[in-house]
Amino acid sequence: MADTLVPLQRWSRVNGFAAPVRLGGAPLAGFALQSTNGVFVLHTSSQMAQWDGVELRLGFAPELIDGQPYVHSLDLNKSIQPLLQGEPMPGASLSPIIVIDPGHGGENAGTKSVLGNHYEKEFTLDWALRLQSILTANNCKTFLTRSNDTDLALSNRVAFAAQHNADVFLSLHFNSAAPNEVEAGLETYCLTPAGMPSSLTRGFQDEIREIFPNNGFDAQNLFLAMRVHRALLQVNGHRDRGIRRARFLGVLRGQQRPAILVEGGYLSNPQEARLIGDPAYRQKLAEAVAKALLPRGNTGALAFAGQVNAMQRNPTGSPADKASSPAQSTQSAGDTESKDQGAETSDQPAQ
Repeated sequence: MADTLVPLQRWSRVNGFAAPVRLGGAPLAGFALQSTNGVFVLHTSSQMAQWDGVELRLGFAPELIDGQPYVHSLDLNKSIQPLLQGEPMPGASLSPIIVIDPGHGGENAGTKSVLGNHYEKEFTLDWALRLQSILTANNCKTFLTRSNDTDLALSNRVAFAAQHNADVFLSLHFNSAAPNEVEAGLETYCLTPAGMPSSLTRGFQDEIREIFPNNGFDAQNLFLAMRVHRALLQVNGHRDRGIRRARFLGVLRGQQRPAILVEGGYLSNPQEARLIGDPAYRQKLAEAVAKALLPRGNTGALAFAGQVNAMQRNPTGSPADKASSPAQSTQSAGDTESKDQGAETSDQPAQ
């Protein structure tokens, strides 16, 4: 790996960034890189890094060689440089097409809440319906891969986004570490860039050299993940488990558009399960994601429109599997499609 390690001081100079600043030597040497867009902090011998206070995982741990930090070229190209340079300004379109994917459904119930007889599939659908109401009120074309309690193959969820020419794909989930009730926090996933090891494999083979269609959007995926993750941290009390990269997420690999998967909290943790079971909290989650997805400056009617639509749709606050359709007529990918044999994301604790 030595020939892929790059001295950070030289890289910063060549690319027009300020020299890295050493933060301290114990227990791990930390270094900060700053641009007009923010501050990137990394630590030698650790894959943990931060971008403006938000945690993310590098593919390789930086090394300290002769007192100087060396960073893998893939981490520089796929994480550090895009963030330091900043997200390009959006195009002129004020009506992006967004496909929202409520995780699980039907017999594929997902994880069970530690507090009662409710399942992930109920909460993801309610979250998605609330999010769609807000986005629709703010001139976004939105489609749900499912709008009722039905299972759907991962390949059909990918095909649904393609059929609707989606600009963005967002898959909504909740996590579990059962029987561990301590694990808590927010995780956001995007596809691992080719050549980089994944942050998490969950027992699946990590096809490190394979290039998937969604790898054409590596930088856009990271920007999308960062915006959504940062917005959700404002709601969940900053319980941050980081932005991570994985290849086993079949719903992301074939996407030909920016795409992420959000694990919005742990249903195995009593405190978070109580929050997730509260309709008012799911409304806050929906509003946070909407703010991150909406074109900049287009958030004036956000909270009011979302709250009104949510109350009209689900006045009792019960999980949304019993809810009627959202304000805008929404196609779903249907429940008659054949199912993939591939595995859905297993809601096990992220290591």
